[in-house]
Amino acid sequence: MNRVRIGLVGYGSMGISHAKALAAGEIPECELTAICDISEENLNSAKKKFVDRNISFYTDSEQMFKTGEIDAVLIVTPHYDHPTLALLAFENNLHVLIEKPAGVFTKNIYEMNAVANKSGKVFGIMFNQRTRPIYKQLRDIVLSGELGEIKRTNWIMTSWYRPQVYYDAGGWRATWSGEGGGVLLNQCPHQLDLWQWICGMPKRIRAFSAFGKYHNIEVEDDVTAYVEYENGATGVFITSTGEAPGSNRFEIAGDMGKIIMEDDKLTFWRNRVSERQFNIETQSPFAQPECWKCDIPTTVEGPEHKGIIKNFIEAINKNTPLIAPGIEGVQSLEISNAMLLSSWTDDWVKLPVDPDLYFEELKEKIVNSTFKKENGKSIQMDVEGSH
Repeated sequence: MNRVRIGLVGYGSMGISHAKALAAGEIPECELTAICDISEENLNSAKKKFVDRNISFYTDSEQMFKTGEIDAVLIVTPHYDHPTLALLAFENNLHVLIEKPAGVFTKNIYEMNAVANKSGKVFGIMFNQRTRPIYKQLRDIVLSGELGEIKRTNWIMTSWYRPQVYYDAGGWRATWSGEGGGVLLNQCPHQLDLWQWICGMPKRIRAFSAFGKYHNIEVEDDVTAYVEYENGATGVFITSTGEAPGSNRFEIAGDMGKIIMEDDKLTFWRNRVSERQFNIETQSPFAQPECWKCDIPTTVEGPEHKGIIKNFIEAINKNTPLIAPGIEGVQSLEISNAMLLSSWTDDWVKLPVDPDLYFEELKEKIVNSTFKKENGKSIQMDVEGSH
């Protein structure tokens, strides 16, 4: 079995965590052979940390991609860079694993996915929440048909509290030019991915986003969205970084009952007969289907980031199916783009989102931004969507 040589792009907080795990041999069948970061300070820190390792260091990602020292790249950079670096890696015949989100806008994600499909290379995304048993069990119940046809979904995800100091710490954070969004782009890609992974994609969205409601930032920190599905089901997604204490409650109602995920517990309120069948057959005006409360045994923690990297390596070496294929990253981004576009235009947005319209609206937000952070470099997007 070949040991996959990995090059890491981005030695920030998450990159440091990945580098430690890889260098310590915590993921089998692979090794960290190169690290790239445009920050000399970050790179010097990496050199000191891994001084006794056979690791090469670069400030230029393209140079690292062309060395022949790596077989795959793990991209852990600010959001705008993900598709740009992935495309460059595919051009250099490398396997690619990107951090979430796939990017900031779908316009260049479609291009990235097209190139990935033609490359023949393994392409994954760091949706590590998919490895958690509680979400895997929830998805299995829904897909198995035990819940029946979905009628309604409701996810309140407000346990993302962040104080002002969090936003002040990074020059690229919470700006349209640096991060491309707020809670939807930074904190919630996992929940948006799980929502569609379990329940499917909605057909249209009406959202109400507040920008800088609880913080001195220009991007969204409070969102309430209403969605409609193809089968007539509806859903609500609520998130915020300004509530304390917050909630994490995910409820799915179906023809055979409802499932609630809250406080790391999974409860299935299971109807003995279909509600639709009961509705037709009952002769009692106040009757309800008999329902059993089933507490589903589960565990919270999964292999998380290490599990996704391990699966990525196994996909390269053994053709193992990916837990989180990179091309699926566009789906959660479609939802977040639709929520923001709906808020900006004060109207419904159909999915898939018009990529050109969203891109133009985002560019306008960047051009008209009044948030120019004094610390940290300003990142501006050119007409092609790169920076």
